[in-house]
Amino acid sequence: MTLDQLRKKLSAVDRRLVELIAERQQIVGDIGKRKLTTGTGTRDYAREKDVLDMGRQQAGKLGVDPDLVEGLLQELIRTSLESQERDRVIAEGKGDGRRALVIGGAGKMGRWFVDFFASQGFATTVADTSVDDGPGRFKSWTDAGVDFDFIVVAAPLAVSGRILAQLAVLKPRGLVFDIGSLKSPLIDGLRELQAAGCRVTSLHPMYGPDTRLLSGRHLIFCDVGDPEATATAKELFSATMVEQLDMGLDDHDRLIAYVLGLSHALNIAFFTALAESGEAAPKLARMSSTTFDSQLLVSAAVAQDNPHLYFEIQNLNKFGLGPLDALCDAAARIRETVAGGDEQAFVDLMKKGRDYLALRG
Repeated sequence: MTLDQLRKKLSAVDRRLVELIAERQQIVGDIGKRKLTTGTGTRDYAREKDVLDMGRQQAGKLGVDPDLVEGLLQELIRTSLESQERDRVIAEGKGDGRRALVIGGAGKMGRWFVDFFASQGFATTVADTSVDDGPGRFKSWTDAGVDFDFIVVAAPLAVSGRILAQLAVLKPRGLVFDIGSLKSPLIDGLRELQAAGCRVTSLHPMYGPDTRLLSGRHLIFCDVGDPEATATAKELFSATMVEQLDMGLDDHDRLIAYVLGLSHALNIAFFTALAESGEAAPKLARMSSTTFDSQLLVSAAVAQDNPHLYFEIQNLNKFGLGPLDALCDAAARIRETVAGGDEQAFVDLMKKGRDYLALRG
């Protein structure tokens, strides 16, 4: 066969692959409908394992890389779960014509919640300083009023605290919750709402605005003295596969200082060192390693995110300086062992880290 003939043959195989994927998705849709009618959960981990094991075994028999086949099947499973989760959220919609206001609804996470409420059948209103007044859209949230079943505060942290305090004065009838990455700047406003007799709770989605599948993601619920309000907020997500975590307000910020604060700072330090190294990025990219590429991928994502939000996460957390001090101390100890030629101390650091990370499972 000529090269052109071989390419045409390959294209025919690719077309068949696409047709098979379409057929698989049709079957997945039918399975999702059956799960809805029988009340079966969306995700079946045992079934997923069977599919992946079958794929690896068949790949081995056919002389195909098992990792390639497993990766393809995992992507197909993820897409299938996205579709089934979305269909379930719509089918079990909690809205039923009820009204939701998202303050900061034109922001990244604000838009996510607007779409989430709308998919459940809520009449959703957006309030955001970046939009013009129009049907269901208000530049000032106070112009929208407070006659809603749910009010979500998705504004920047410093602003959210003031909004919560203002809402406490207005005493809305519906459930109010914030989605702040920190709770320290919001505690006063949250407690004022609770003291005013309002239904209030506090959420922190541990995922980004581009998230489509909530399976494997975490959503933190911080009760502020109204367990019934927290339970109502949790019910909004009952049709999803998100993992719901309960956490106290103080515990939240102390842990977030490490989960977000430390990880952000580490990546900022990494790309700052690179940017100030004098070495051109393309030159480093040509001679990169697996470790470098992995770190660069994460750091690049951090660099593209909102720097003002990242500063708030560092600056407004009363527990924030501890992890930063620990990071500086760790970097200084690494430098000290290298400069002093102390190989054993260096090895001990790595062993200690290996043992700690092994506990994570």
